[in-house]
Amino acid sequence: MIAADFFTVETVRLKRLYVLFFIELGSRRVHLAGCSANPDSAWVTQQARQLAWSLSQRPTPLHFLIHDRDSKFSRSFDAVFRSERLEIIRTPVRAPQANAIAERFVRTARAECLDWLLTLGRRHLEQVLRVFVAHYNGHRPHRALNLTPPDRAAGSLRAPNASPLHKLRRTDRLGGLIHEYRLAA
Repeated sequence: MIAADFFTVETVRLKRLYVLFFIELGSRRVHLAGCSANPDSAWVTQQARQLAWSLSQRPTPLHFLIHDRDSKFSRSFDAVFRSERLEIIRTPVRAPQANAIAERFVRTARAECLDWLLTLGRRHLEQVLRVFVAHYNGHRPHRALNLTPPDRAAGSLRAPNASPLHKLRRTDRLGGLIHEYRLAA
């Protein structure tokens, strides 16, 4: 299953930007679709097409897409995923719990990243979100995944033995807002 949702971010100049993302419910892997000040049906459908191209390369096929009843998710958006043989599930009205994993990602992105930064504009927001999503998918441990990241191939930090011979290496992202740790070679 995969879920789609929007969230908004206010810029320094009080301009509202909309972020469209998709999240795989089983692996918690996030696909950042894009940011727009005016996400109309055509823009959202194009973002869906771009994601659908990558769906055919998955080792295990997806069967369901969950999204709310926002008017931005038009018939043409649904048609893109139906052509990929996904069944569309719309959440009930005013029921954010029905898309809880997507809503939890929004909360995590805000608490760990966006609430700590001043967003200058669309390009700045896209760059920040690209870095955060790469961290989220490749390094951030998830309790639902036994403290491994969604992209297990990226490598996760294993707890070193009590031996002081193991050294940790820290990499700072977003100016030190996010820290990533790896075992030093």
